[in-house]
Amino acid sequence: MRFHRLATLLALPLLFAATAAAAQGDPDTPINAGQIEETVRTLASDTFEGRAPGTRGEDVTIGYLIGRFEALGLEPAGESGGWIQRVDLLHTQLGEPETLAITDHGEIVPWTFNEDIYLSTLQPADRVAIDNAEMVFVGYGVTAPERDWDDFGTADLTGKVAVFIVNDPDFEAGEGEDVAGLFGGQAMTYYGRWSYKFEEAARRGAVGALVIHDTPGAGYGWGTVTAPGAGAYDIVRAPENLSSLQLRGWISGDAAADLFARAGLDYRAERARARTREFTAIPLGGMTFSAAFPVEHETVGSRNVLARLPGSQRPEETVMLGAHWDAYGIGAPDETGDTIRRGANDDAIGIAALFEIARAFRAGPPPARSLVFAVWTAEERGLLGSEYYALNPLFPHETTVANLTVDVLQTAGLARDVILIGEGQNTLEDDLADAAAAQGRTVTPDSSPERGLFYRADHFSFAKRGVPTLLIMGLGGGADLVEGGREAGEAWVRDFTAHCYHQPCDRWSEAWNLDGAVQDIDLVFDIARDLANSERWPGWKAASEFREIREESAAARD
Repeated sequence: MRFHRLATLLALPLLFAATAAAAQGDPDTPINAGQIEETVRTLASDTFEGRAPGTRGEDVTIGYLIGRFEALGLEPAGESGGWIQRVDLLHTQLGEPETLAITDHGEIVPWTFNEDIYLSTLQPADRVAIDNAEMVFVGYGVTAPERDWDDFGTADLTGKVAVFIVNDPDFEAGEGEDVAGLFGGQAMTYYGRWSYKFEEAARRGAVGALVIHDTPGAGYGWGTVTAPGAGAYDIVRAPENLSSLQLRGWISGDAAADLFARAGLDYRAERARARTREFTAIPLGGMTFSAAFPVEHETVGSRNVLARLPGSQRPEETVMLGAHWDAYGIGAPDETGDTIRRGANDDAIGIAALFEIARAFRAGPPPARSLVFAVWTAEERGLLGSEYYALNPLFPHETTVANLTVDVLQTAGLARDVILIGEGQNTLEDDLADAAAAQGRTVTPDSSPERGLFYRADHFSFAKRGVPTLLIMGLGGGADLVEGGREAGEAWVRDFTAHCYHQPCDRWSEAWNLDGAVQDIDLVFDIARDLANSERWPGWKAASEFREIREESAAARD
């Protein structure tokens, strides 16, 4: 409990101010814009130093969150009867490469870090190395029995380096190809994410995994790949649970084309072959990979915060609402000299949403099912706080009704619609449509599904365990704004992502119009209230890759 006491002492002045503000508000208005503004202003203030895990900013943040939940009358839902769940993070940073090359039939061909290749490691070691490991092209690296698809065949990846194409086998499929539409077309499935490909390579004993970058398939340029200068993060794992991958990363399209040519293969023809069921992994003949790096590594102690409103009739059944508390802390100055990446919209506004929903529930009768309000650490480091919880749940996944996550809301005013992230995944999107219709609004699917936003927020840690999820996020495309229409909504998204996303610009602004954010938070409240007072269990749709996991635990919900 030392961390709890320290955080509370550091945050006392803010706690008193926030507690007084939280006790007020219009009781006839479920969601209060003034309360949202006050919360965001506080969390995005300089006192919180950008809320980076393992810093003084975290200590202040944790104390503030606990104080707010206490003031709302919720009970602690963390470990050992407290408010927190301890999350130890591994932070690694590669040094200058000692060796970085491919060997072409005995000829050493150097690769340039950040130009030909970008690498990281999740090994808690002083040095990582791969020595002349055979390279194997595994196509898209997909094993999907429900789609009758297997890119690996009998290939043994033990001790080898797997080379993948980014995205899904049908992403580049033309009209008439058998694979067209099998995985979702332009809408990325989990099989298309680089994280799945790294996980699959590790499951098969590979020592390295390299994803071939292309901007359409990845959804971002090479500059985004090479941008993470702060190293890599993971949760601390027991030695027996460490990844087999010594190094993982990306290679540029030009480097890939050269690699295949040296192996006597036509790169474009092999990409086309990878879009067929007949494809199986093949060695890149005569090509091996070598790399050695010194590694700096440390353990960073961090925390999730969890609060609970117990159910009056079925308290063992849980509706979970989530947001993340972390942002990017203090970094290089921007053009104004500002060094604090405050995360006002990403995701102080999500935390404000949780507080408002909790306040709305506390103002009414107790729900039949329990509500858990979870505020995660290290989302920006790879969904690590929620992933740690998902591996070490404090409430069983089998009886978690749903996870509803809020992460970035548009601040440009009222909208005629709400953006759906992850169309076709589960029945919560039907609940969203009903709730939106009650507001006189419609649902618009994510306009850029190839970016895979469904797999890039904390709800995904629960989807992987079969828990039905719904993500409310304002970055899935421009909303149809009452003032300015779709064009104005798209302009807001472009402006935020180009200038403020993960930058000092993501601060509270007097120009914010929270009317649309209030609409969206109201939707989450309505859905949560309906789920919390019903006996139904949302489910995954037939085409979802997570349906089978949930069905395996059906007996626990009978």
